[in-house]
Amino acid sequence: MKDFIADGWQQILDGNGLDSFEALWALDTGWFEAPNKRRGGWSGVSRCDLEVPGGGSVGVFVKRQQDHVYRSPRHPLRGMLTFAREFDNLQHYRSLGIPTLEPLYFAVRKVDGQRRAILVTRELADYASLDRCIKYWQAEGFPDMSQRRELIALLAATAAKLHRHHLQHNCFYPKHIFIGDEDGRADVRIIDLEKTKWRLSKTRASLRDLDTLNRHSPGWSRTDRLRFLLAYHEQRHVDARVRKTWNRLVALMRKEGRSLLRP
Repeated sequence: MKDFIADGWQQILDGNGLDSFEALWALDTGWFEAPNKRRGGWSGVSRCDLEVPGGGSVGVFVKRQQDHVYRSPRHPLRGMLTFAREFDNLQHYRSLGIPTLEPLYFAVRKVDGQRRAILVTRELADYASLDRCIKYWQAEGFPDMSQRRELIALLAATAAKLHRHHLQHNCFYPKHIFIGDEDGRADVRIIDLEKTKWRLSKTRASLRDLDTLNRHSPGWSRTDRLRFLLAYHEQRHVDARVRKTWNRLVALMRKEGRSLLRP
């Protein structure tokens, strides 16, 4: 796979002494997330600030891994490096207009028989995970109704766009959905795309993700959840599709012994 460097970033990397795969691999800034040792190898994340021409800096995440692979029918023996899969999904999401991270650099090397990969992404400055926002709202109070409606509609529209393309995020937890402001308007970004997969059935893709989000969104009222499904199906009033999705989510919750309204 050919090395990827986003437009304008070669100069920034060079200016910070990170002009090669080897330099990025040797970067010593401590671990933002302790290395995950599994899948026959390891994978870890670091964070650093890079100086940019003209002054100032920008935060980036540097993800490094060695022999950290997943296997599938397409890659049954050697497997595929998980960052290669994540990079492919980042590019695919962006080509479809699904909001996610901005990849800055990706490359793979084989060193002493071991496969290594580096993925660098731009930090979502001034964004916070939905999980963190929910915890804050539970302690300090939820946004007013108009802001709440705007956010729910945006979340629903983002999820709907994902599923229209038969994509299942597969880990659609609030901690993987980031919220921020873009030109004064609420903005949403989806991260952690490693496990995204294409599904023949849009319904199958959507139910897995919607069930995950529904089960891990405490503080949402019955009305909030209904508003989400109305926006997801682009309806102003409950119709057969909205009712069917609602009933399926209720059934999944009951199967696990939970209530749809459990806080």
